Amino acid sequence: MSLTVVIRLPSSAFELGRALSVQTGERIELETMVPLGAAAIPFFWLYHSGENAFVSAANDHPSVRNIATVDTFDDRTLFALDWDPEADGLFDTIVDCRGRVLDATGAHDEWRLELRFPSHDELSAFRSACQDEQYPLTVERVSRADGSTAKTKFGLTAIQRETLLVAVEAGYYDIPRRCTTVELAEMLDISDQAVTERLRRAIVSLVSNTLVTARENT
Repeated sequence: MSLTVVIRLPSSAFELGRALSVQTGERIELETMVPLGAAAIPFFWLYHSGENAFVSAANDHPSVRNIATVDTFDDRTLFALDWDPEADGLFDTIVDCRGRVLDATGAHDEWRLELRFPSHDELSAFRSACQDEQYPLTVERVSRADGSTAKTKFGLTAIQRETLLVAVEAGYYDIPRRCTTVELAEMLDISDQAVTERLRRAIVSLVSNTLVTARENT
């Protein structure tokens, strides 16, 4: 099952953030992006913009081939960006780990990216590569891409369900274990003590609402 991860990192920490530099109070929002590769053309909105200065700065950046205005409204402008994603180490890492960009929002100081990876192995490889390259990113959320973290089944809260599913897929219950509570905590952006407590409560709820209930009904 694929996983989605939401990360935050400084605008100055990766090539696209530097290329699409905006002023305080301005915001960039991805509209759509074709699969990353040599011909990646992202379309994005620029809100509350000083458009001329933004376009001039973007065109001066070495990774940008061209930036074109697609549509203009009172409070926002839609642009198409022709750029070289291979010049961006972060996006190159996403591609190498078979990731896809689902959403991206940029501001003067920080960008927020939502990414999808085919499995925990690719997500782990992405996180390891980012650590090796010392990208100062913060993981905001990790969840299953089917949206199951929002559901409640077998007495589990959405948070308990998410934690248990990530733990199973990460190999926490394998013999030998392929993942520690510390690693789970990093993926979920919580403390390892919180991971342990969530898993304990999740297992109690799961057993109480399945095995115990089934025994009482026999």
